[in-house]
Amino acid sequence: MSNPPKLSNDCFALPPGVHWTPVDETLAALRDRVSVVTGIEPVPTVAAGGRVLAADIVAKRNSPPYANSAVDGYGFAFASLGDGDQALPLAEGRAAAGGPFDGVVPARKALRILTGAMVPEGIDTIVLEEDVLIEDGVLKFAMGLKKGANVRPKGEDVSVGEGALSAGRILQPQDLGLLASVGVDTVDVYERLRVAVLSTGDELRQVGEDIAPHQIYDANRPMLLDLIRRWGMEPVDLGHVRDDADMVKQMLTRGAQEADVILTSGGASAGDEDHISAALQASGTLNLWRVAIKPGRPLALAMWEGVPVFGLPGNPVAAFVTALIFARPTLLELSGAGWAEPRVMHLPAAFSKNKKPGRREYLRAKMDANGHAEVFKSEGSGRISGLSWANGLVELKDEGREIAKGDPVRYYPFSEFGL
Repeated sequence: MSNPPKLSNDCFALPPGVHWTPVDETLAALRDRVSVVTGIEPVPTVAAGGRVLAADIVAKRNSPPYANSAVDGYGFAFASLGDGDQALPLAEGRAAAGGPFDGVVPARKALRILTGAMVPEGIDTIVLEEDVLIEDGVLKFAMGLKKGANVRPKGEDVSVGEGALSAGRILQPQDLGLLASVGVDTVDVYERLRVAVLSTGDELRQVGEDIAPHQIYDANRPMLLDLIRRWGMEPVDLGHVRDDADMVKQMLTRGAQEADVILTSGGASAGDEDHISAALQASGTLNLWRVAIKPGRPLALAMWEGVPVFGLPGNPVAAFVTALIFARPTLLELSGAGWAEPRVMHLPAAFSKNKKPGRREYLRAKMDANGHAEVFKSEGSGRISGLSWANGLVELKDEGREIAKGDPVRYYPFSEFGL
């Protein structure tokens, strides 16, 4: 199958004169400028969990494929019934799931039928076994049934040719059950988006390596790689590269060869050792989007050898927050799953704060036992422990606001970001 066209080199260019971009405008611009970059492949339905459908699915078979019994009971033709209490002789045999009744049930007779069994000809109504009495081969029960009671019609759930699932859906376990029930054994899905993750900086070391007093362990790479994995994409670990211009370029080239998107953290500002920024600037495609957000601000967006590069801040808290807010919906759009906007909850605040105007703020937060939004004890962007403490984010809009305990605030559980 053919691959979709790649993004253009100027897709991230901002209009002249833009200095600080509000969060909503940043998201709208990203949504407008990216599109699917992965190819399409067929996979067996049983192995399609977590994959993104590339085409609408129509049912190949009715579900259920035949009229069947919803209960253990006795079936008959409704026309056989009269007024008042009922008495119908039992026919020989029975109908069971996997063991259908061979023949036609005579008029004014009843047949033993079990849950899931194909309803044989001559039956259109079933009475629950708990509601009957059998004496001398005669079925007795009180009138009160409606025609068609306890019968699941053929195609009641999904009919042949009817749409079952739409393109762009990330397939869940229940979707695989639906596909199997309507006879779909193979589906066309987008190839997994390959997302390379690269850390830069002479100050970084990997956990387990010897470390000097002036160095720190790389928290971003394991965090970002697992985010990619949890979002159903294929992480490509480019490791860590020192502050060396040539090595940075080599690693970006490797990323462009092995992945569909490159995520970097750090080195994307304008300092002497910001070699990611320098390399992307030399390619002529770098755009530093100064986003009015806290924590965060700089987003480096560029193309490297035809592959989009998403430069996140180096601070782990800022990298995590901007990955959820900006990288995730962009990557989902690139993967074929479509743009995803988290659903907000409105909770009473368990805190007070004087929020200044100008930037949108995201506070590490969790819902307490009373259903209130509690925030981490410190807003310091270096306090990565707050991310583990939290189970969501409180969003404070761009305008200034005085928040008192009990005031409603916008809360996004981490589950809304695929976590």
